[in-house]
Order: sequence, then C-alpha cells, then structure tokens
Amino acid sequence: MFYLHGSFLLYLLSMLLIGFYFYKRTSSTSDYILGSRNLPPSVAALSAGASDLSGWALMGLPGALYIGGLSNLWIVLFTLMGVYVNWKFIAPKLRVMTEQLGDAQTIPEYLQNRFQDKSNILRLTSSVVTLVFFTFYVAAGLSGGAVLFENTFGIDYHTALLVGGIVIVSYTFLGGYLAVCWTDFFQGLMMALSLLIVALAIVFITDGEPGSTTTAQLLNDINFADLRPDQGWFWGLISLSGWCIGYMGQPHVLVRFMSVRSVEDIKISRQIAVIWTSITMISAVLVGFLGRSYFATPLENGETIFIALSQAIFHPFVAGLIIAGVLASIMSTIDSQLLVCSSTLSEDFYRAYVRPRASDKEVLQIARLAVLAIALIGFFLAYQKADATLLSMVAYAWGGFGASFGPVILFSLFWKRMTRTAAISGLVVGSVVALIWNQNQGGIFDLFGVVPGFIAASLVIIAITRYQTTKTANTETAY
Repeated sequence: MFYLHGSFLLYLLSMLLIGFYFYKRTSSTSDYILGSRNLPPSVAALSAGASDLSGWALMGLPGALYIGGLSNLWIVLFTLMGVYVNWKFIAPKLRVMTEQLGDAQTIPEYLQNRFQDKSNILRLTSSVVTLVFFTFYVAAGLSGGAVLFENTFGIDYHTALLVGGIVIVSYTFLGGYLAVCWTDFFQGLMMALSLLIVALAIVFITDGEPGSTTTAQLLNDINFADLRPDQGWFWGLISLSGWCIGYMGQPHVLVRFMSVRSVEDIKISRQIAVIWTSITMISAVLVGFLGRSYFATPLENGETIFIALSQAIFHPFVAGLIIAGVLASIMSTIDSQLLVCSSTLSEDFYRAYVRPRASDKEVLQIARLAVLAIALIGFFLAYQKADATLLSMVAYAWGGFGASFGPVILFSLFWKRMTRTAAISGLVVGSVVALIWNQNQGGIFDLFGVVPGFIAASLVIIAITRYQTTKTANTETAY
C-alpha cells in the first residue's frame, strides 16, 4: 500500500507543479482561456483526446468488452471515424473562422459573431446549454475520481473527493488553458501507456488464476455472431454511429481546434490524434476482452477489470503508476470542463452582460473565480455520492452536446445561408430531444440519444433557414 500511495502522490504533485509553472506565464484572458492560439500540434491532439475519452477509455470500454463481448468493437470503429472526421473537416474551418470573426475566444462568442446576433440571445442560449451539461458532468467526474481513491486505497469517499477536487481545481485555477492542455498532454500519454502495458501483459501472460480460461481457448470460441450489436445490425449500427457524429459538438474538444498554433499544424495534429486514439482503444479492447481469461471468478463490477489486472500482475509501485492512468483520464476531462465553464461565465456572461468594458485583468480574475464556483457546485452535487456511472455521464453529456452543438457547428461552418433563428432552434431542439430520448430508452427507442437529437436539430436548422431565406427572397422580389 505504501508503494501505491507513493506513486499516486508523485503523480498529483507533478500536476500541481505544471499548474504553478503556467501561472507565471499567464498574463491575459486570451492566455487563460485559449492559450493565445499557440498550442503545438502534439499537445492539441493529445489534450483533446485525453479530455474527450476520459475514464471511459480505461474503465467503461474495457468493462463493456469484459461484460458484453465483441459487439462493443463497433464503438472503437465509430470513435476512430469521429476523431478523423472532426480533425479533417471541422478543425481547419473552425480555427480560421473563430479568428476571423472577431477573434472569438469561446464557442458562444463565435456563434454570436458568426450570425451577427446583436440581441445576444444565441450567445446566452449556447452558454446555458454549456453550463447545464458541464456542471453535472464535473460532479460525476469528481465522484468517479473519489470512488477510484476509495476502492484503491480504502480512503473515505468524502476525504478522497476533497483531495482529488483540490488538486484538479488548483492547477486549473492557477494555470488556466495552458496548464490544462499540458497536463492533459501528459495524462494522455499516461492513459495510452497504462492501457498498452496491461494489454501486452495479458497477451504474453498465459496463466491466470487456477481454473480460469486460457487466452487461446477464449480466442477459439470467437465467431461472427459475437460482433452483432445488442439492438440488431440495423438499429444497433445506427445507434453506435452516435460515437462518430457526437464528436462535432463537444466544446472541450472544439476549443483545442481553435487554439492550434496554425492551420498547417492541424494535419499533424490529426495524424497524432488518430494514432493515439487507435493505440488507446485497441489496448482497451484487449484488456477488456482478454481479461476474461485471467480471473476464474468473474468480477462483480466489470468496469474495474483494468484496475484488477494492474494490481494482480504488477509490483504495487508499478500498479500505482498504471492505475494513476485512470485518475489521469478522469482529471483530464474535469479540468477541461471547468475551464470551458469558466470561460463561458467570464466571457459570455460577465463581459457580455455585466461589464462590457471590463479590463482584461478583471475578466481574468472572474475566470479564475468561476473555476472555483463551478467546482464548488460540482463538489456539492458529488458529495451526495449519487449513483452516477461512467455510462450515464457519457450518455447525457456526450449526447446533449453532440445533439445540440454538433449540427449548429457543422452547418455554421459549411452553410453560409444558415440563420440566427435556425441556430437557436437547433441548440434547443437538439438538447431537448437528446435528454428525452435518453430518459425513455426501450425497443426502437434503445438508441444513443445523440442520433435522434442530431437528426432533429439538423432538420429544424434546414427547415427554418430555407423558410427564412425563401421569405426574404420573396420580399425582395415584391419590391
């Protein structure tokens, strides 16, 4: 236990040092919120991946393979497609347009500038959607980190929640965007390396517990029917496609596109992102599926397979460093969410509505205070220790953001005629449909909420834009 504590403590201290380092280099709101658009391609790629895949890649996906088998391989395929499409098509356009349209620092500010919304309704709507989804996402992430500490070290849940929360909030508060991106960069490396080490250990270690199935026997039993999604081929693949289309609407990923050093660097970022995601997710598949062959008695909680294998195979100090990869994945998501909420409150509420002429220093102070405010709300919600699983976090946050922001960002970048009213309607309809759909799963409704939400929002955007442009054209013709 001493070695586990030591390796975890070493990791946490290194994150704090990074935060303090970038505190000295952060002097403006642009530095704090978007890193002055000077992010190296490798840091942009890995920080986006780490903040996005989160603990789901180390616990949720291996757990899904451990419990449900190879039918969950489709998640890997659609996720890789989403990563490539996002970096290939969305990233270059968003990087250029956010800088050209008033040097927008946030997604709500970009949308306001893109549609020349002087009423601020669009900016307000997008800000509210961002804060609602991210506040509960932060709470669930803090809770997940505390559960990890509780199960690994036997520390009281509330004590673990306090320790983990202080570390994450500290380096986010101090260093802002640069601290978050660079910590996420190292956390991304830890995530991939941890999964790869455990996956290779499983592949090359043939003997598990007495009475367990061998890896060779497990592989021999594979057949084509194992790949069939739970909902069937048609509805199953449609539902799983949400892992691809949902990528276009994740604010904590989109801001990485906005902050890459140059458009030319995006190609390098795309290559790094695809390679990193491939290594991470293939390793997760091997850990989850081949992990079935190691333990004679099935685990009570399949999502702990990665942690259980790490503790069973490696020296406690090495296991501690590997398990720290889980904490890294959780932290890399929470810090990004805190920062997006912070920028939304400081730029899209305070500067837009409270003090339009506020100085840069004043907005920077508000941004730091916003980190504390959102963290306190998340801490309060997490303190109740609600039954929030990784799956529910992904279903609500990913589905809500993908269905609301996804269509709006896509059409705003590639359809010049899109209107402000269509953008507002798309945000509202996508959010509502995704939430309602996730609450009423069953039968034909057993679909990832982002899919029907994305479709509904897209149809609304197209219909309203066509109606308004046609009406405008008819009015001009009449005159």
